[in-house]
Amino acid sequence: KEIEPLLRHLSAQQTQLKPDRAAIENAALIRQEFSANVSHELKTPLHVISGYAELFENGLVKEEDIKPFAKKIHAESLRMTKLIEDIIELTKLDNGGTEMKWEKCDFYSIAENAVDTLESAASDMNIKLIVNGENAPVTAIPQMIYSIVYNLCDNAIKYSQPNGYVSVTVTQNDHYTVLTVKDTGIGIQEEEQKRIFERFYRVDKSRSKEVCGTGLGLSIVKHAVMIHKGNIRLNSVFGKGSEFIVTIPNYPGIT
Repeated sequence: KEIEPLLRHLSAQQTQLKPDRAAIENAALIRQEFSANVSHELKTPLHVISGYAELFENGLVKEEDIKPFAKKIHAESLRMTKLIEDIIELTKLDNGGTEMKWEKCDFYSIAENAVDTLESAASDMNIKLIVNGENAPVTAIPQMIYSIVYNLCDNAIKYSQPNGYVSVTVTQNDHYTVLTVKDTGIGIQEEEQKRIFERFYRVDKSRSKEVCGTGLGLSIVKHAVMIHKGNIRLNSVFGKGSEFIVTIPNYPGIT
């Protein structure tokens, strides 16, 4: 009788630890899978760069091939750099963005800056990039807001058809700011829509190779939205395009 309360307490603790243990094991599996994916994604550009460099080293490159080979090495280097940058950003987001500064900023101005950065890429693919909206003062982490807009637009451009369009709209009410990014791209099949925010998941794997995507953009978007206590929704029709709708509180508070 004397030790019965202690036994009940220990039993309760053990029951409580079970889900904690499951969460830890699940996190470990996610990290392991992420590390394996990173290694795989880095191997491809490294192998290409190494192969071309070896040809140069052994004097096996014809003069007319020097520029195309150098262009390929440069492209693969940029791809690897972008992947590393995305991994670093995702790591910061996994830590809750604690080292980033919350401040008052204008969501619409940040969206305009992100769109301006991508104007050239859109023009190269003959895609019209449009931004509409209004000033939208928020308390947020400006780098993350920029990243949300940039990654959604970058994806929309890469997976759009020539002569299409990508529209970016920012609206605000008393409590929330809404970002809408709509495209006339390839769309996403219904069975794949739940997986698009997974790290390294690609809807169209063959097309992803052509556009040099890292497969981390939408995962970065999801984490950044979560840190701002917001949500993201997707409306998509396969073959006709997609619409991402991000809603964040105007003043979510510092976390």
